Amino acid sequence: MRRLILFIPLVVFMALGVLFYKGLQLDPSELESALLDKPFPAFSAPSLSDENKLVTEQDLKGKPALVNVWATWCPTCKQEHAQLNRIAREEGVIIYGINYKDDRSAAKEWLRRYSDPYVLNIFDADGALGVNLGVYGAPETYVIDANGVIRYKHVGAVDEKVWQTLKGVLAEVSL
Repeated sequence: MRRLILFIPLVVFMALGVLFYKGLQLDPSELESALLDKPFPAFSAPSLSDENKLVTEQDLKGKPALVNVWATWCPTCKQEHAQLNRIAREEGVIIYGINYKDDRSAAKEWLRRYSDPYVLNIFDADGALGVNLGVYGAPETYVIDANGVIRYKHVGAVDEKVWQTLKGVLAEVSL
């Protein structure tokens, strides 16, 4: 019996090794969202540009769009920003922004400096909307259909490769 007890740490170590190895094979940009195929969460938050104007989930309905969670403190958000500007300008895609846990004046200055691809920007200072969306961190991008239903979620920067995937999903929800 005592000899069997000596093997317990070895078995636990091997089991943990297998779990860690499996975890390394996962793609962090393919995190599942509990909100896929569900309506965008109900919210009421101020606009980034005008703190007296409230934005709700109703403002996101009407046409398929991207919803991009971003912040000035996020280096990856800066990396993807030129691509978002290109998508909005050249492809004519509607992009809504959620400025996540940020400073309002810094965010406004950032958009002035680097250009603003967003049709409207929601100011989520305390991260409440982000929590309801299941945001892991910035940037994250969602595809919503004309009824405001979340059809796809991407975690990480939107580059040309990711844009091709998002574009395909947008085409599907536009049918």
